[in-house]
Amino acid sequence: MATDLHELLKSLRVWDPEVTVLPGFDPERAPDAPVELFADWFAEAVAAGEREPHTMSLATADEEGLPDSRIVMLHGADADGWSFATHATSRKGRHLAARPYAALTFYWPRLGRQVRVRGPVTSAPSGEAQADLHARSTGALAAALTGRQSEVLSSPEELAAVSRAAWEQAQADPTAESPTWTLYRLHPREVEFFQGEERRRHVRLSYRRDADRDGGGGGGGWSQQLLWP
Repeated sequence: MATDLHELLKSLRVWDPEVTVLPGFDPERAPDAPVELFADWFAEAVAAGEREPHTMSLATADEEGLPDSRIVMLHGADADGWSFATHATSRKGRHLAARPYAALTFYWPRLGRQVRVRGPVTSAPSGEAQADLHARSTGALAAALTGRQSEVLSSPEELAAVSRAAWEQAQADPTAESPTWTLYRLHPREVEFFQGEERRRHVRLSYRRDADRDGGGGGGGWSQQLLWP
């Protein structure tokens, strides 16, 4: 029997106040810089048992301005920005070459939290990208060496053969380079922290770059404001 999607959707509940307890969030105690709060929330997501807290949605737009989104892995977050990596020749790599602006979203359901980040994107020097790649697992290197991301695949057998060769190369040479592998940094202009509340009195704290204080260069202070949920 076919699944009744609408009935299934109606049966689901989110943050039922009878059985749900979410952490509080006092925006008055939030630090001046969003990356500090992000680091705290990330650590709390790990402690809460989120299975993949470092996964995030990456939204880009193509040359025509049409949006696209996919799940990628966070490689780092600091004063220089939020980092992720992919092939420059992939679909998202091509999008970023045409329109170097993106948005990220993290969702940690155990805590009822979201973090949204958006801003311009730049690519790190090739040496940093390769060093980042070599600091990861053999499987990650093998996947990068396989390459051809977003290209049309003729058959599963072709993928298996190319992947097998890439694994052998990665195991034999852990410092092998993938020329198109690129480390990207999103330099935030806006960062929003969303804390869910069982009775829907959610807290939304938005950080925005203060152009008056940093001269418009993106390297200075932040202003904060609360948003209606």
